Amino acid sequence: MTVRTCAAAAAILASAGCGASSTDTASTETENLPPVNAKASSLKSGFGTMERLVEAAQQEGELNVIALPREWVNFGEIIDTFADKYDIKINELEPAASSKRELDVATQLKPDVFDLTMDMAVYGAAKFAPYKVQGWQDLPDHVKDPSGAWYAAYGGYMSIGYDPRAVKAPASFADLLKPGYRVALDGDPLRSSSAFGGVMAASMSSGAPRPEQGVELFAKLKQAGRLTDVAKANVVVAWDHLNAARSAEQADAWKVTIPKGAALGGYHVQAVNKAAPHPAAARLWQEFLFSDEGQNLLQKGYARPARGEAMLMKGTLDTEQAQKLPKAPGPPVLMTIPQADAAKAYLKREWTKSVG
Repeated sequence: MTVRTCAAAAAILASAGCGASSTDTASTETENLPPVNAKASSLKSGFGTMERLVEAAQQEGELNVIALPREWVNFGEIIDTFADKYDIKINELEPAASSKRELDVATQLKPDVFDLTMDMAVYGAAKFAPYKVQGWQDLPDHVKDPSGAWYAAYGGYMSIGYDPRAVKAPASFADLLKPGYRVALDGDPLRSSSAFGGVMAASMSSGAPRPEQGVELFAKLKQAGRLTDVAKANVVVAWDHLNAARSAEQADAWKVTIPKGAALGGYHVQAVNKAAPHPAAARLWQEFLFSDEGQNLLQKGYARPARGEAMLMKGTLDTEQAQKLPKAPGPPVLMTIPQADAAKAYLKREWTKSVG
C-alpha cells in the first residue's frame, strides 16, 4: 500500500492502522467466520465467503447434474467452464430426461441439482433444499419460491421457426393452415414440454390458453397431410432459443418469429436436491449459474437470463448477444399451474384421437 493510499484510507481505517499486514487481516476475518455448513440456505450462513464455498466444493470433488443436454441453452460450454474453473468433475446423468423423469429417478440416481419446468418444480418442492443465491434480489418475485426451494435461471418464448426460401413469415399460428406450410412440433406434446408449449401457444386467445383451439389447429394440419417431423418440415414450432440456435447456424435458411398475440413464455428453474451427495458443489453450481458469467453463458445459448434486467441496469449483461435474441412482441404470458394442469388433462383425452 502506498503512502498516498494509506493516507486516503486513514479516515475509514483509523483504528486498524495502515501498517497491518493483509495476511493478519485475512486470518482474523477467517477466525471470525462460523464453521462451514454445506447444507446451509445461503452463502453467508453456510460459508461466509465464496472462497470457503469453493474450497468445500473442491473437497467433495464431484457434481451430479441431470437432464442437461449439452446443446440445450449452451449447457455444454457451461458444464465445461464450471469444471475447468473449479477443478470439479461433473457427472452428466440422463441428459435427455424430462422434468418428471428427473424427480422420479432422484432417489436412485442421486443428482445434486435439478433443472425443471416451473410446474414440476412446484410439485417436487418437498425434495429440494432451500438455497438463496447471491443474486436472489435480482430475480423477479413471480419466478422464485419465497423460501428459496426453487428459482428461475432462464426462460424463453414459444416461437415459429421457418425456412424463408420455402414460405413467407407467418404472422400468426392460424397462418400455418395456409397452403405450403409443412409443420412440425418439437416432439410429442403428451411427453415433451416444448411440444406441449407449442400446442398451447397455438391455442392462445386474448392472453389465455384455449387447449381445444390448439388441438384443432394441429388436427387440421394432420388431416391436410402437412403435420410432419422436424427433418421434413419448413416450419418448426419450438422454444425460441432452439429456433434461434438453428438460425445462427443457417442464417439464410432459417428465421424465427414470435407471433403477436401468442407470446407464450416459460421458465426453467433450478433447485438443490435435499439429498444431494455433494451439497457444497450443488450450491457452488447455483452460484455459478446465477453469476453474471453464468447468466451470460445461458444467453449465449439464446436463452433469456432471469437476472437479465438487473444485469442490464448494472452494465454486466452481454448486450451484443442480447441483440441476437428473437424480438418479442411483448412481455411473456405465463400459464398458471391450474391452466397447465387443465390443458394437460385435455390433451391426454383428445390429442391421440384428434391428431394421432
